[in-house]
Amino acid sequence: MDIKRVAQLRTAEQFTSYCQSIGANIPIDSELLSGADAPLSATYTYRQTVLGNRFAILPMEGWDGTSDGRPTDLTKRRWKNFGQSGAKLIWGGEAVAVRHDGRANARQLVINNQTVGDIVALRQIILDAHKQQTGTTDDLLVGLQLTHSGRFCRPNSHQLEPRIVYPHPLLDVKFNIEHSDSILSDSDIDQLIQDYAKAASLAQVAGFDFIDIKHCHGYLGHEFLSAVTREGKYGGGFENRTRFLRDVVAAVRASAPGLDIGVRLSAIDFIPFKQGKERRGEAENFAGGHYLYGFGGDGSGTGIDLEEPKRFLDLLLELDIHLVCITLGSPYYNPHLTRPAVFPPSDGYLPPEDPLIGVARHIYVTHELKKHRPELLVVGSGYSYLQDWLPNVAQSTVRTGMTDFVGLGRMILAYPELPHDVLSGKPLQRKRICRTFSDCTTAPRNGIVSGCYPLDDFYKQMNEYEQLMQIKKSTEVTR
Repeated sequence: MDIKRVAQLRTAEQFTSYCQSIGANIPIDSELLSGADAPLSATYTYRQTVLGNRFAILPMEGWDGTSDGRPTDLTKRRWKNFGQSGAKLIWGGEAVAVRHDGRANARQLVINNQTVGDIVALRQIILDAHKQQTGTTDDLLVGLQLTHSGRFCRPNSHQLEPRIVYPHPLLDVKFNIEHSDSILSDSDIDQLIQDYAKAASLAQVAGFDFIDIKHCHGYLGHEFLSAVTREGKYGGGFENRTRFLRDVVAAVRASAPGLDIGVRLSAIDFIPFKQGKERRGEAENFAGGHYLYGFGGDGSGTGIDLEEPKRFLDLLLELDIHLVCITLGSPYYNPHLTRPAVFPPSDGYLPPEDPLIGVARHIYVTHELKKHRPELLVVGSGYSYLQDWLPNVAQSTVRTGMTDFVGLGRMILAYPELPHDVLSGKPLQRKRICRTFSDCTTAPRNGIVSGCYPLDDFYKQMNEYEQLMQIKKSTEVTR
């Protein structure tokens, strides 16, 4: 597959022409505007807060906390960068587990009575850095993402300790999951709902403006949405598959009255992918006919049907939830869908499509959902692979109402000040632009703290840098 690097597309015309040639419908503004009247500088009124611009920071897992779930200096450095970015919406800052056994890694943050003081300090780091960069925090909204990792729990080591909602015919084989002691009972889930409520009350004490009830990337909340084969009150039809969300919201509202709620949603999901011919990604073989397990899918395994994602947005409004962040798929089993990239992580596969097609898919799905419920504050994802053209595409999608906010994840690890530079009319620092080398994923997949090892000199000086390079040499999936 001949994939042209984005950095080679030196003009907007070249970018547009190439996108057209591969069937990627990506809008772009040839002229990037700055100043108060620029689309990305436009304010957005959300309840009582007037947010100062249209950039958002997406929640990440740093793999750099302590064994008991507290932040380290590395964690604090990342959160300071989030504040310095200039983005006026911090969506979750970090994926924080509601209890120890729900962690995705043995160094993930946990919020409980013992750690809440540390979480308070993290939030203050964002506020201080943001005020220093922009002069004010009055137009800033900061949330905390609450999570349980479900099928992908690794709370004590690199060893998987899954808690699943239902047996999955492909994922259970892929990740060697035994059912007997892994499936959450209804009573287990009822207890977990109370854990979310307790975590939310602590987040409120810590001063966060909202919490995100995570429903994405194959983690527990997302898994409920595809639990069509589970029996009982949490599986089967749409009402039962969304009962977990409704019950968590009710419990949060009871324990933390007045605390706002958002949801990060994997709006579509595909069948798991694997390395195929020449290490190129291809869909897993599924002999069961209609693929039941892909929320937002059409049953083929790789097609889209947005009927249920639209119903999900309807439900959010019924629950008085007006914050939604759209992402796709899971980085564990279809990473090209979630994070378009030419260079995959060490345990991944070469892209089955030009990554710009993946970006276009993100933009399309977000746009369709925004059209369905324009009253929601919608954050889009999947922009990092655009690289040099990220600001121009971001401006176009915001200007035309395809999304309200442009969410940035791994780009911020490489270039934290990108939003501030764009809004200030400064040229991009090309040497700091994320080229999606996927080291920030390869590192944690191998038990190493996450960061931008190729572009951030801070991480290059760490002992883990050489360790990561050796791992890449032995496992690298090359183009």
